[in-house]
Amino acid sequence: MATQNAQMAHKVDVVAEVKTRIGEATASIVSEYRGLTTAELAELRQSLDAVGGDYRIFKNTLVRRAIDGGDYQPLSEYLSGPSALTFVQGDISAVAKALRDFSRANPLLVIKGGLADGSLLSSGDLAALADLPPREVLLARLAGALAAPMQQMAGLLQALPRNMAYGISALIEQRQEGGETLPVEEAPASGEAAAPAEADAAPAETDAAAPAESAAEAAPPETDEDAVPAEPAQAAAETEAAPEAAAPAEEVSE
Repeated sequence: MATQNAQMAHKVDVVAEVKTRIGEATASIVSEYRGLTTAELAELRQSLDAVGGDYRIFKNTLVRRAIDGGDYQPLSEYLSGPSALTFVQGDISAVAKALRDFSRANPLLVIKGGLADGSLLSSGDLAALADLPPREVLLARLAGALAAPMQQMAGLLQALPRNMAYGISALIEQRQEGGETLPVEEAPASGEAAAPAEADAAPAETDAAAPAESAAEAAPPETDEDAVPAEPAQAAAETEAAPEAAAPAEEVSE
């Protein structure tokens, strides 16, 4: 009676352990280990432990009881023959690759299928997952793929002004070689330089005219000099003419 109670307690503990482990795992993989030695099973556990897999052997009846009526019940499809569960705590592709590599060296290990995120996985699905690179490599590739367009865009934006300058320069050279005379961009600057020259010339003309005007102002007016002596000369002429005209009159009166 005590032995039966101990066996029942052990079964209860196993069912509880399966429920806990399968609930905490990110994926669960069922495999058949018929014919593998204890040393080979130890080697398999060691290789799986290195990639986040825990290889445990349970009776199929206890596993069915643990998953009965739950989200993991589809796994019962693979529970035939001596089966073991691999609880995945890390990258499922790495665990699937470790199982596949071991089965290639030990064909007695048969990978039946698994369950991940509520989806049932066949042996073919697990083989495809085993061909994938590790999760870290996939994340690095994804980050590189996302960063590449941004780096390319930044390079294009940096090259745009340079390419535009080169294109304009080449176009100008081509048009000049064709004999076309292009306006010089520095023309406004030369016009601005000419304006001060004209401004400098204007004061020169003003300065040249200023002495002439000063000399004109310093010289006595020609009108005044001519007018002043003209009046005495005319008066003298009239005086000389007057006696001559009066003399015959006196002779007549005599």
